[in-house]
Amino acid sequence: MDPISQSTENPEPQTPCEDQQNQLAIAQSSSFASISVSLSTILPTHFLLPRKISSLLASPHPCKVKIPSQISSLSHVSLSSSSSLSPSKPSFKSTISSNPLQSPLSLNPSRPSEPSNAAGIRRATVVWFRNDLRVHDNECLNSANNESMSVLPVYCFDPKDYGKSSSGFDKTGPYRATFLIESVSNLRKNLQARGSDLVVRIGKPETVLTELVKAIGAEAVYVHREVSHDEVKAEERIEAAMKDEGVEVKYFWGSTLYHVDDLPFKMGEMPSNYGGFKEKVQGLEIRKTIAALDQLRGLPSTGDVEPGEIPTLVDLGLNPTATLGQDGKPAANASLVGGETEALQRLTKFAAESRAQPNKGNNGNGNSIYGANFSCKISPWLAMGCLSPRAMFDELKKSVSPKISAAMNKKDGGSDTGLNWLMYELLWRDFFRFITKKYSSARQQSATQVAACAAV
Repeated sequence: MDPISQSTENPEPQTPCEDQQNQLAIAQSSSFASISVSLSTILPTHFLLPRKISSLLASPHPCKVKIPSQISSLSHVSLSSSSSLSPSKPSFKSTISSNPLQSPLSLNPSRPSEPSNAAGIRRATVVWFRNDLRVHDNECLNSANNESMSVLPVYCFDPKDYGKSSSGFDKTGPYRATFLIESVSNLRKNLQARGSDLVVRIGKPETVLTELVKAIGAEAVYVHREVSHDEVKAEERIEAAMKDEGVEVKYFWGSTLYHVDDLPFKMGEMPSNYGGFKEKVQGLEIRKTIAALDQLRGLPSTGDVEPGEIPTLVDLGLNPTATLGQDGKPAANASLVGGETEALQRLTKFAAESRAQPNKGNNGNGNSIYGANFSCKISPWLAMGCLSPRAMFDELKKSVSPKISAAMNKKDGGSDTGLNWLMYELLWRDFFRFITKKYSSARQQSATQVAACAAV
Protein backbone atom coordinates (compact mmCIF):
# COMPACT_ATOMS: atom_id res chain seq x y z
CA MET A 1 0.00 0.00 0.00
CA ASP A 2 1.15 3.49 -0.79
CA PRO A 3 2.74 5.16 2.25
CA ILE A 4 0.78 8.31 1.66
CA SER A 5 -2.44 6.34 1.51
CA GLN A 6 -1.56 4.66 4.84
CA SER A 7 -1.26 8.04 6.51
CA THR A 8 -4.74 9.05 5.38
CA GLU A 9 -7.27 9.03 8.15
CA ASN A 10 -10.26 8.27 5.92
CA PRO A 11 -9.88 4.75 4.43
CA GLU A 12 -13.21 4.93 2.66
CA PRO A 13 -13.27 4.86 -1.14
CA GLN A 14 -13.05 8.25 -2.78
CA THR A 15 -14.47 9.64 -5.99
CA PRO A 16 -12.02 10.55 -8.79
CA CYS A 17 -12.42 14.26 -8.13
CA GLU A 18 -11.88 13.83 -4.42
CA ASP A 19 -8.82 11.67 -5.09
CA GLN A 20 -7.40 14.29 -7.45
CA GLN A 21 -8.08 17.04 -4.91
CA ASN A 22 -6.11 15.17 -2.26
CA GLN A 23 -3.27 14.55 -4.67
CA LEU A 24 -3.08 18.23 -5.59
CA ALA A 25 -3.20 19.26 -1.94
CA ILE A 26 -0.25 16.99 -1.20
CA ALA A 27 1.58 18.28 -4.29
CA GLN A 28 1.35 21.89 -3.19
CA SER A 29 4.17 21.62 -0.69
CA SER A 30 6.46 19.42 -2.76
CA SER A 31 5.89 20.31 -6.39
CA PHE A 32 5.87 24.06 -5.85
CA ALA A 33 9.10 23.81 -3.91
CA SER A 34 10.55 21.83 -6.79
CA ILE A 35 9.54 24.29 -9.47
CA SER A 36 10.72 27.21 -7.33
CA VAL A 37 14.17 25.71 -7.08
CA SER A 38 14.43 24.98 -10.79
CA LEU A 39 13.13 28.37 -11.95
CA SER A 40 14.64 30.67 -9.35
CA THR A 41 18.11 30.15 -10.74
CA ILE A 42 17.16 31.87 -13.98
CA LEU A 43 13.94 33.81 -13.34
CA PRO A 44 13.41 36.84 -11.11
CA THR A 45 11.48 36.04 -7.98
CA HIS A 46 8.52 38.18 -9.04
CA PHE A 47 7.69 35.60 -11.76
CA LEU A 48 7.01 32.95 -9.09
CA LEU A 49 3.66 33.52 -7.47
CA PRO A 50 2.94 30.49 -5.23
CA ARG A 51 0.08 32.20 -3.45
CA LYS A 52 -1.87 32.75 -6.65
CA ILE A 53 -1.10 29.25 -7.88
CA SER A 54 -2.26 27.77 -4.56
CA SER A 55 -5.48 29.69 -4.70
CA LEU A 56 -6.14 28.41 -8.19
CA LEU A 57 -5.42 24.83 -7.27
CA ALA A 58 -7.60 25.08 -4.19
CA SER A 59 -10.53 26.45 -6.13
CA PRO A 60 -13.99 24.93 -5.65
CA HIS A 61 -13.56 23.13 -9.01
CA PRO A 62 -10.55 20.92 -8.41
CA CYS A 63 -11.13 18.92 -11.57
CA LYS A 64 -10.11 21.97 -13.63
CA VAL A 65 -6.52 22.78 -12.92
CA LYS A 66 -5.17 26.01 -14.44
CA ILE A 67 -1.52 26.94 -14.60
CA PRO A 68 -1.10 30.75 -14.42
CA SER A 69 -0.34 32.32 -17.77
CA GLN A 70 2.62 34.22 -16.33
CA ILE A 71 4.51 30.96 -15.95
CA SER A 72 2.99 28.98 -18.79
CA SER A 73 3.90 31.72 -21.23
CA LEU A 74 7.47 31.77 -20.01
CA SER A 75 8.18 28.06 -19.94
CA HIS A 76 6.69 24.70 -20.71
CA VAL A 77 5.83 22.94 -17.49
CA SER A 78 4.88 19.29 -17.92
CA LEU A 79 3.29 16.84 -15.55
CA SER A 80 5.07 13.51 -15.62
CA SER A 81 4.80 10.37 -13.51
CA SER A 82 7.89 8.52 -12.43
CA SER A 83 7.79 4.77 -12.14
CA SER A 84 9.72 4.94 -8.89
CA LEU A 85 7.21 7.26 -7.29
CA SER A 86 3.67 6.79 -6.22
CA PRO A 87 1.00 7.83 -8.75
CA SER A 88 -0.36 10.15 -6.10
CA LYS A 89 2.81 12.29 -6.33
CA PRO A 90 2.75 14.28 -9.55
CA SER A 91 6.14 15.60 -10.62
CA PHE A 92 6.52 19.06 -12.13
CA LYS A 93 9.38 19.11 -14.60
CA SER A 94 10.60 22.35 -16.21
CA THR A 95 12.14 22.25 -19.67
CA ILE A 96 14.04 25.52 -19.12
CA SER A 97 17.77 25.02 -19.29
CA SER A 98 19.79 25.95 -16.24
CA ASN A 99 22.38 27.48 -18.56
CA PRO A 100 21.25 31.04 -19.34
CA LEU A 101 23.12 30.96 -22.65
CA GLN A 102 20.90 28.07 -23.82
CA SER A 103 17.73 29.38 -22.30
CA PRO A 104 14.93 30.53 -24.62
CA LEU A 105 14.15 33.15 -21.98
CA SER A 106 17.37 35.06 -22.52
CA LEU A 107 16.80 38.79 -22.36
CA ASN A 108 17.33 41.03 -25.37
CA PRO A 109 21.07 41.64 -25.86
CA SER A 110 22.20 45.01 -24.62
CA ARG A 111 23.56 47.29 -27.31
CA PRO A 112 27.10 48.51 -26.71
CA SER A 113 27.31 52.19 -25.83
CA GLU A 114 23.71 52.68 -26.84
CA PRO A 115 22.60 56.25 -27.60
CA SER A 116 20.76 58.07 -24.84
CA ASN A 117 17.70 58.76 -26.99
CA ALA A 118 16.82 55.08 -27.29
CA ALA A 119 13.41 55.87 -28.73
CA GLY A 120 14.98 57.39 -31.85
CA ILE A 121 17.69 54.84 -32.61
CA ARG A 122 18.25 54.10 -36.26
CA ARG A 123 19.62 50.74 -37.29
CA ALA A 124 21.91 52.15 -39.98
CA THR A 125 22.69 55.64 -41.26
CA VAL A 126 24.72 57.00 -44.17
CA VAL A 127 26.79 60.16 -43.62
CA TRP A 128 27.46 61.87 -46.94
CA PHE A 129 30.64 63.97 -46.71
CA ARG A 130 30.95 66.94 -49.05
CA ASN A 131 32.74 70.15 -48.04
CA ASP A 132 33.05 69.02 -44.42
CA LEU A 133 36.10 66.75 -44.53
CA ARG A 134 36.76 66.67 -40.80
CA VAL A 135 35.78 64.87 -37.61
CA HIS A 136 36.00 67.90 -35.28
CA ASP A 137 33.04 70.28 -35.03
CA ASN A 138 31.01 68.01 -37.31
CA GLU A 139 27.41 68.03 -36.09
CA CYS A 140 26.33 65.79 -38.96
CA LEU A 141 28.76 63.00 -38.02
CA ASN A 142 28.16 63.36 -34.28
CA SER A 143 24.38 63.27 -34.64
CA ALA A 144 24.51 60.16 -36.83
CA ASN A 145 26.79 58.50 -34.28
CA ASN A 146 24.44 59.34 -31.40
CA GLU A 147 21.24 58.36 -33.18
CA SER A 148 22.26 55.17 -34.99
CA MET A 149 23.47 51.67 -34.26
CA SER A 150 25.87 51.77 -37.22
CA VAL A 151 27.16 54.55 -39.48
CA LEU A 152 28.50 54.39 -43.03
CA PRO A 153 30.59 57.49 -43.95
CA VAL A 154 30.67 58.07 -47.72
CA TYR A 155 32.46 60.44 -50.11
CA CYS A 156 31.67 60.62 -53.83
CA PHE A 157 33.92 62.01 -56.53
CA ASP A 158 31.21 63.32 -58.83
CA PRO A 159 32.26 63.14 -62.52
CA LYS A 160 30.33 66.38 -63.16
CA ASP A 161 32.94 68.25 -61.12
CA TYR A 162 35.74 67.21 -63.46
CA GLY A 163 36.51 67.43 -67.14
CA LYS A 164 36.30 70.55 -69.29
CA SER A 165 33.86 73.39 -68.86
CA SER A 166 32.01 75.03 -71.75
CA SER A 167 34.87 77.54 -71.92
CA GLY A 168 37.47 74.80 -72.31
CA PHE A 169 38.97 75.06 -68.82
CA ASP A 170 39.24 72.30 -66.23
CA LYS A 171 36.26 72.37 -63.86
CA THR A 172 38.65 71.16 -61.18
CA GLY A 173 42.32 71.81 -61.77
CA PRO A 174 45.11 69.38 -60.85
CA TYR A 175 46.19 71.41 -57.79
CA ARG A 176 42.73 71.54 -56.28
CA ALA A 177 42.12 67.90 -57.15
CA THR A 178 45.39 66.89 -55.48
CA PHE A 179 44.46 68.88 -52.37
CA LEU A 180 41.03 67.22 -52.32
CA ILE A 181 42.47 63.71 -52.70
CA GLU A 182 44.84 64.35 -49.79
CA SER A 183 41.97 65.69 -47.68
CA VAL A 184 39.79 62.65 -48.37
CA SER A 185 42.69 60.33 -47.61
CA ASN A 186 43.32 62.10 -44.30
CA LEU A 187 39.63 61.93 -43.40
CA ARG A 188 39.70 58.17 -43.94
CA LYS A 189 42.70 57.83 -41.61
CA ASN A 190 41.00 59.92 -38.91
CA LEU A 191 37.82 57.84 -39.18
CA GLN A 192 39.78 54.57 -39.06
CA ALA A 193 41.58 55.76 -35.93
CA ARG A 194 38.14 56.04 -34.28
CA GLY A 195 36.85 52.61 -35.26
CA SER A 196 35.10 53.61 -38.49
CA ASP A 197 36.11 54.00 -42.15
CA LEU A 198 35.29 56.00 -45.26
CA VAL A 199 33.62 54.50 -48.32
CA VAL A 200 34.93 56.22 -51.46
CA ARG A 201 33.27 56.00 -54.88
CA ILE A 202 33.50 57.70 -58.27
CA GLY A 203 30.00 58.31 -59.56
CA LYS A 204 26.84 60.34 -59.29
CA PRO A 205 25.96 60.80 -55.61
CA GLU A 206 22.28 59.97 -56.16
CA THR A 207 23.25 56.66 -57.78
CA VAL A 208 26.02 55.76 -55.34
CA LEU A 209 24.01 56.61 -52.23
CA THR A 210 20.95 54.73 -53.45
CA GLU A 211 23.00 51.58 -53.96
CA LEU A 212 24.63 51.88 -50.53
CA VAL A 213 21.33 52.62 -48.78
CA LYS A 214 19.82 49.47 -50.28
CA ALA A 215 22.88 47.38 -49.45
CA ILE A 216 22.94 48.19 -45.73
CA GLY A 217 19.25 48.90 -45.20
CA ALA A 218 19.90 52.48 -44.10
CA GLU A 219 17.03 54.47 -42.66
CA ALA A 220 18.46 57.96 -43.21
CA VAL A 221 21.14 60.00 -44.98
CA TYR A 222 22.83 62.72 -42.90
CA VAL A 223 24.45 65.59 -44.79
CA HIS A 224 25.58 69.19 -44.40
CA ARG A 225 23.75 71.71 -46.55
CA GLU A 226 25.56 73.74 -49.19
CA VAL A 227 24.67 77.03 -50.86
CA SER A 228 25.77 77.14 -54.50
CA HIS A 229 23.37 76.37 -57.34
CA ASP A 230 24.97 73.08 -58.45
CA GLU A 231 25.26 71.81 -54.88
CA VAL A 232 21.62 72.64 -54.13
CA LYS A 233 20.59 70.79 -57.29
CA ALA A 234 22.58 67.77 -56.09
CA GLU A 235 20.63 67.87 -52.84
CA GLU A 236 17.36 67.89 -54.77
CA ARG A 237 18.40 64.81 -56.73
CA ILE A 238 19.36 63.04 -53.53
CA GLU A 239 16.02 63.92 -51.94
CA ALA A 240 14.12 62.53 -54.93
CA ALA A 241 16.14 59.30 -54.94
CA MET A 242 15.79 58.78 -51.19
CA LYS A 243 12.06 59.53 -51.31
CA ASP A 244 11.63 56.63 -53.72
CA GLU A 245 13.44 54.38 -51.24
CA GLY A 246 11.51 55.68 -48.22
CA VAL A 247 14.72 57.01 -46.66
CA GLU A 248 14.90 60.30 -44.75
CA VAL A 249 17.42 63.00 -45.69
CA LYS A 250 18.47 64.94 -42.60
CA TYR A 251 20.33 68.24 -43.12
CA PHE A 252 22.79 70.10 -40.90
CA TRP A 253 24.62 73.42 -41.08
CA GLY A 254 28.33 73.70 -40.36
CA SER A 255 30.13 75.90 -42.90
CA THR A 256 29.98 79.33 -41.23
CA LEU A 257 30.98 81.09 -38.04
CA TYR A 258 27.37 82.01 -37.23
CA HIS A 259 24.76 79.30 -37.50
CA VAL A 260 22.08 79.96 -40.09
CA ASP A 261 19.33 79.23 -37.55
CA ASP A 262 20.72 81.89 -35.19
CA LEU A 263 20.56 84.79 -37.64
CA PRO A 264 18.29 87.62 -36.42
CA PHE A 265 16.54 87.83 -39.78
CA LYS A 266 14.95 85.59 -42.38
CA MET A 267 17.14 84.60 -45.31
CA GLY A 268 15.00 86.62 -47.69
CA GLU A 269 15.76 89.71 -45.58
CA MET A 270 19.52 89.16 -45.67
CA PRO A 271 21.28 92.55 -46.17
CA SER A 272 22.91 92.84 -49.56
CA ASN A 273 25.95 94.72 -48.24
CA TYR A 274 28.55 93.72 -45.70
CA GLY A 275 27.99 96.76 -43.47
CA GLY A 276 24.31 96.00 -43.07
CA PHE A 277 25.05 92.34 -42.37
CA LYS A 278 27.70 93.13 -39.76
CA GLU A 279 25.35 95.51 -37.99
CA LYS A 280 22.60 92.89 -37.90
CA VAL A 281 24.80 90.18 -36.38
CA GLN A 282 26.62 92.52 -33.98
CA GLY A 283 26.83 90.82 -30.59
CA LEU A 284 25.26 87.58 -31.88
CA GLU A 285 26.47 84.59 -29.89
CA ILE A 286 28.62 82.03 -31.69
CA ARG A 287 27.78 78.42 -30.97
CA LYS A 288 30.31 76.29 -29.15
CA THR A 289 32.65 74.09 -31.13
CA ILE A 290 31.67 70.41 -31.11
CA ALA A 291 34.56 68.26 -29.94
CA ALA A 292 35.61 65.30 -32.06
CA LEU A 293 34.44 61.95 -30.74
CA ASP A 294 37.14 59.54 -29.57
CA GLN A 295 35.17 56.51 -30.74
CA LEU A 296 32.67 56.24 -33.59
CA ARG A 297 30.05 53.68 -34.48
CA GLY A 298 31.23 50.74 -36.51
CA LEU A 299 30.24 50.12 -40.11
CA PRO A 300 26.99 48.19 -40.79
CA SER A 301 27.48 44.44 -40.68
CA THR A 302 25.13 43.84 -43.62
CA GLY A 303 25.81 44.56 -47.24
CA ASP A 304 29.52 43.67 -47.33
CA VAL A 305 30.36 47.18 -48.54
CA GLU A 306 33.97 47.59 -49.65
CA PRO A 307 35.66 50.87 -48.66
CA GLY A 308 37.03 51.37 -52.16
CA GLU A 309 40.23 52.95 -53.39
CA ILE A 310 40.86 56.68 -53.31
CA PRO A 311 41.26 57.79 -56.95
CA THR A 312 44.33 59.32 -58.48
CA LEU A 313 44.49 62.32 -60.83
CA VAL A 314 44.49 59.92 -63.77
CA ASP A 315 41.31 58.28 -62.48
CA LEU A 316 39.71 61.72 -62.45
CA GLY A 317 40.83 62.47 -66.00
CA LEU A 318 43.58 64.92 -65.00
CA ASN A 319 47.21 65.08 -66.03
CA PRO A 320 49.49 64.43 -63.01
CA THR A 321 52.46 66.13 -64.67
CA ALA A 322 50.56 69.43 -64.55
CA THR A 323 51.50 69.79 -60.89
CA LEU A 324 55.22 69.55 -61.71
CA GLY A 325 57.49 72.44 -62.62
CA GLN A 326 59.74 72.62 -65.65
CA ASP A 327 62.49 70.94 -63.65
CA GLY A 328 60.24 67.97 -62.91
CA LYS A 329 59.90 68.88 -59.25
CA PRO A 330 56.61 69.69 -57.50
CA ALA A 331 55.53 73.28 -58.03
CA ALA A 332 55.28 75.75 -55.17
CA ASN A 333 51.52 75.27 -54.87
CA ALA A 334 52.07 71.57 -54.29
CA SER A 335 53.52 72.34 -50.85
CA LEU A 336 49.97 72.78 -49.48
CA VAL A 337 49.04 69.42 -48.02
CA GLY A 338 45.32 68.79 -47.75
CA GLY A 339 43.56 67.30 -44.76
CA GLU A 340 42.23 68.02 -41.29
CA THR A 341 45.47 67.05 -39.56
CA GLU A 342 47.51 69.56 -41.55
CA ALA A 343 44.89 72.27 -41.03
CA LEU A 344 44.87 71.91 -37.25
CA GLN A 345 48.66 71.88 -37.12
CA ARG A 346 48.88 75.06 -39.19
CA LEU A 347 46.26 76.76 -37.05
CA THR A 348 48.05 75.81 -33.83
CA LYS A 349 51.38 77.01 -35.20
CA PHE A 350 49.91 80.29 -36.41
CA ALA A 351 48.19 80.93 -33.09
CA ALA A 352 51.40 80.18 -31.19
CA GLU A 353 53.39 82.60 -33.34
CA SER A 354 50.73 85.24 -32.82
CA ARG A 355 50.95 84.85 -29.07
CA ALA A 356 54.74 85.10 -29.20
CA GLN A 357 54.64 88.22 -31.43
CA PRO A 358 51.39 89.98 -30.58
CA ASN A 359 52.38 93.36 -32.03
CA LYS A 360 53.74 92.27 -35.39
CA GLY A 361 50.41 92.51 -37.15
CA ASN A 362 50.90 96.11 -38.30
CA ASN A 363 54.64 96.73 -38.44
CA GLY A 364 55.21 95.64 -42.04
CA ASN A 365 57.47 92.75 -41.03
CA GLY A 366 57.62 89.92 -43.55
CA ASN A 367 56.65 87.40 -40.86
CA SER A 368 53.36 89.14 -40.15
CA ILE A 369 50.01 88.62 -41.84
CA TYR A 370 50.84 91.64 -44.02
CA GLY A 371 53.52 92.15 -46.63
CA ALA A 372 54.77 89.04 -48.41
CA ASN A 373 52.82 86.82 -46.04
CA PHE A 374 49.72 88.98 -46.06
CA SER A 375 47.51 86.01 -45.17
CA CYS A 376 47.47 83.15 -42.72
CA LYS A 377 46.95 80.93 -45.80
CA ILE A 378 44.28 78.86 -44.10
CA SER A 379 41.51 79.41 -46.68
CA PRO A 380 42.06 76.19 -48.71
CA TRP A 381 41.35 74.09 -45.61
CA LEU A 382 38.32 76.21 -44.72
CA ALA A 383 36.97 75.80 -48.26
CA MET A 384 37.23 72.00 -48.11
CA GLY A 385 35.82 71.89 -44.62
CA CYS A 386 39.05 70.40 -43.23
CA LEU A 387 38.88 73.18 -40.65
CA SER A 388 35.78 74.55 -38.96
CA PRO A 389 35.37 78.36 -38.82
CA ARG A 390 34.22 78.03 -35.22
CA ALA A 391 37.28 75.97 -34.32
CA MET A 392 39.49 78.62 -35.90
CA PHE A 393 37.65 81.36 -34.02
CA ASP A 394 38.10 79.54 -30.69
CA GLU A 395 41.81 79.00 -31.28
CA LEU A 396 42.43 82.60 -32.33
CA LYS A 397 40.42 83.87 -29.39
CA LYS A 398 42.90 82.19 -27.06
CA SER A 399 45.77 83.97 -28.78
CA VAL A 400 44.65 87.56 -28.47
CA SER A 401 44.30 90.02 -25.66
CA PRO A 402 40.93 90.97 -24.19
CA LYS A 403 40.95 93.94 -26.56
CA ILE A 404 39.68 91.65 -29.30
CA SER A 405 36.40 91.11 -27.49
CA ALA A 406 35.85 94.84 -27.12
CA ALA A 407 36.78 95.42 -30.75
CA MET A 408 34.34 92.78 -31.94
CA ASN A 409 31.52 94.62 -30.18
CA LYS A 410 32.38 98.06 -31.54
CA LYS A 411 30.08 99.41 -34.21
CA ASP A 412 33.00 100.80 -36.18
CA GLY A 413 34.58 97.35 -36.28
CA GLY A 414 37.55 98.18 -34.07
CA SER A 415 41.10 98.33 -35.30
CA ASP A 416 41.90 96.50 -38.50
CA THR A 417 45.17 94.99 -37.35
CA GLY A 418 46.62 91.62 -36.42
CA LEU A 419 44.34 88.78 -35.39
CA ASN A 420 41.46 91.20 -35.08
CA TRP A 421 41.59 91.50 -38.85
CA LEU A 422 41.36 87.70 -39.23
CA MET A 423 38.24 87.67 -37.08
CA TYR A 424 36.58 90.00 -39.52
CA GLU A 425 37.76 87.95 -42.46
CA LEU A 426 35.74 85.07 -41.02
CA LEU A 427 32.78 87.40 -40.80
CA TRP A 428 33.27 88.41 -44.44
CA ARG A 429 33.32 84.75 -45.35
CA ASP A 430 29.97 84.28 -43.57
CA PHE A 431 28.53 87.20 -45.50
CA PHE A 432 29.44 85.71 -48.87
CA ARG A 433 28.02 82.29 -48.01
CA PHE A 434 24.77 83.68 -46.65
CA ILE A 435 24.28 86.03 -49.59
CA THR A 436 24.88 83.09 -51.94
CA LYS A 437 22.30 81.08 -50.06
CA LYS A 438 19.83 83.95 -50.25
CA TYR A 439 19.94 84.28 -54.03
CA SER A 440 20.36 80.57 -54.66
CA SER A 441 17.18 79.93 -52.68
CA ALA A 442 15.40 82.77 -54.46
CA ARG A 443 16.43 81.37 -57.84
CA GLN A 444 15.23 77.93 -56.84
CA GLN A 445 11.90 79.32 -55.63
CA SER A 446 11.49 81.37 -58.81
CA ALA A 447 12.14 78.30 -60.95
CA THR A 448 9.54 76.37 -58.97
CA GLN A 449 6.98 79.12 -59.47
CA VAL A 450 7.69 79.26 -63.22
CA ALA A 451 7.27 75.50 -63.49
CA ALA A 452 4.01 75.69 -61.59
CA CYS A 453 2.67 78.44 -63.88
CA ALA A 454 3.74 76.47 -66.95
CA ALA A 455 1.91 73.44 -65.63
CA VAL A 456 -1.28 75.48 -65.24
